[in-house]
This record gives sequence, C-alpha cells and structure tokens, in this order.
Amino acid sequence: MSWIRIRELVRKEFIQLFRDKKNRPLLIIAPFVQLLIFGYVLSTDVRDVRVAIVDQSRTRESRMLRDAFDANKTFRIMYYKDHPKELEEILLRRKVDLAVKIGPDFGERIRRGDSSPIQILADGSMSNMASVRIAYTSLVLDRLNQNLIRELYPQKMNYGKIDARIRTWYNPNLDSRNFYVPGIVAILIMILSLLLTSMAIIREKEAGTIEQLIVTPLKPVELILGKTIPYIIITQTLMVIVITFAIFWFSIPLKGNFLLLFAAVCLFLLSTLGIGLFISTVSTTQQQAMMTTFFFLLPFFMLSGFVFPIASMPTLFQWLTYLNPLRYILIIIRGIFLKGVGLGVLWPEFLSLMVLGLIVFTSAVKRFRKRLD
Repeated sequence: MSWIRIRELVRKEFIQLFRDKKNRPLLIIAPFVQLLIFGYVLSTDVRDVRVAIVDQSRTRESRMLRDAFDANKTFRIMYYKDHPKELEEILLRRKVDLAVKIGPDFGERIRRGDSSPIQILADGSMSNMASVRIAYTSLVLDRLNQNLIRELYPQKMNYGKIDARIRTWYNPNLDSRNFYVPGIVAILIMILSLLLTSMAIIREKEAGTIEQLIVTPLKPVELILGKTIPYIIITQTLMVIVITFAIFWFSIPLKGNFLLLFAAVCLFLLSTLGIGLFISTVSTTQQQAMMTTFFFLLPFFMLSGFVFPIASMPTLFQWLTYLNPLRYILIIIRGIFLKGVGLGVLWPEFLSLMVLGLIVFTSAVKRFRKRLD
C-alpha cells in the first residue's frame, strides 16, 4: 500500500469536492442552519400556556384562583369569558391551550370547608404537551389549596409528613436544549458523512472517470482510503466547529473529556462511512444514492432515542435499536457533555460502536472490492 498514492487521491478528492459550487453550502452553511433550527425549535419546554377563564362565582376565592394563574410566568390569561359555551369555540380555533371554568357556588363551598370542583379543559391534540400543561396546572392548584387551608384554619397543626428535597443532577434547570443540542452533533455528522460518502463513487461513475481510477496502479484499499479520508477530515473538523458553537452560543456545558468524544466520533464514522460505501455500490445515479441515504436516515433517527425514549418502544423495535450506531453515540455524547463520565462508564457503548463499525465497514469494503475486480 502506497501512502503517496493515497495522499494524491485525497488531494484530488478535496479539489473536486470544493470546486463544485453546489457542495460549498452543503459543507459550510447547512450544518450551522440545521444546528440553529434544531437548537431553537426542538424543545419540549412549556413556557407559555394560553388560558381562558369563565368565572361564574365572582367572589374573592375565585379571584384568588385567577390571580394564582396570572402570577405564574408559565401561564398567560388571554380571555375572560361569561358563558361556558364560549370555551369550546376558542379551544377549537386553537386560541388557547387551557380553559378553566369556575362554578357559581365555588366561593361558598370553599368558605364552608367543602371541596369545590372546577373544570379544566385542555387541548389534547398534542398529548405530550397537554400532559405537561395539566401537570403545571396541578402545581398551581396545590399551592392555592395550601394557602386557602392556612387562611381557613390559622391554628398551627403539627403532624408527621414526608419532606421531599428534590435535586436534579446533570441538568439542574431541566432545559431540553441541554438534552437535544449535544445529540444534534451526532445527527449532523451522520447526515453529512452518509451523503458525502454515498455520492463519492457515484460521482465518478456519472462523470465516466471510474474506469480511469480502476486502471491506475491504485489498489482497492488505497482507492477506498483515498475516498473516505477527506470526509473523515471534513466531519471531524465540522464536529469541532459545531461543538464550539454549541458551547459558546447555546451555553451547553462540556463536562467531560473532549479527546474521548473525538475518539467516539471516529468509531461512529466507521459505521456511517461503511453504510455510505455500501450505498455507493448499490446505486447507479446520485438521485438514487440520495434516496437510499434518506431511507437509512429516518429509521436511524427514529430508533436512536434522540426524541422518543427507547423504553417506550415495542419490544421488537427495542431490539432493533441495538443495530443502530446512532443509539450508542448519543449515549456517549450526552454522557460526556452533561455528566462528564469517562471510559469506565461508557465502555459498553464504545465496544458496541467498534464492533458494529468494523462489521459494517469491512462488509462494505469487501463488496466494493468485488465491484472493482
């Protein structure tokens, strides 16, 4: 194997890659646009719950309930309605997320010391968001109940109780951005490496230069290395830039070892580059290669645990996630970013990435070599 031939092929690949004006936005602009979109848009935090209230009681107690919602920064009272039928209309038109109906005997029942029901109507078209909004509403009502009890029964009562002192580790403010942005690094690396590698051989076929490469003294291994090394350099450079951007722009803490993260990405590239080479061997045009690439991207994304917890998936799909390299790199990246853990904790994921990457890359190389013979 001649490293001089490999070096010249790598140089030729870089020249060819950056000479095409269509590739420059894909390599430079697209990753940052995707990072900004994912970083700002992809969030499960509930920060603005629009509320409508129908107050048929119009008492001091009902005003306390209204003030409890108004004082909470998460809720924003949009409408005060007179009739309950109006709540259905504004919920149907998605003008509010939550509607509260206070009955006419609300204040009287509270003053008697009885339980006084109120009706909470939530827009359940987005079930996950509705459950969070209802949970926040329950917290507001619990706090109001405690204030009303202290007001109705001012005498001091001593009794045993459970005192839960909750501390959230690794993400104290429960910011979903801290969970998603590190994962975006892996998503961008996977998309870029798959697309570029799958196009590398196809571009030579469509240009009619693949036969010229075959008749050169280049060995199959040298040709594969010369075609993949540029994309390894590009993706690793992109990883450094994106991580720096995530740390300083989105203020995501990097508590672990950057070199360990670098090594994990190298193992992850074994799988993505191997899949890209496989796609290039089964495709005849760039359009076909791109469609095949997206065929792999969507299942990888859905079965990675990036958005949907793996534990909530059916058992069959949970087993399929073990064949997904994105699953392991996400665990590694989030562990290094948020927890600062090292190889002593993450070695199963590193081992799985290495085994999976070697199998995929070796299989792709063997198939590619058969195409050259």
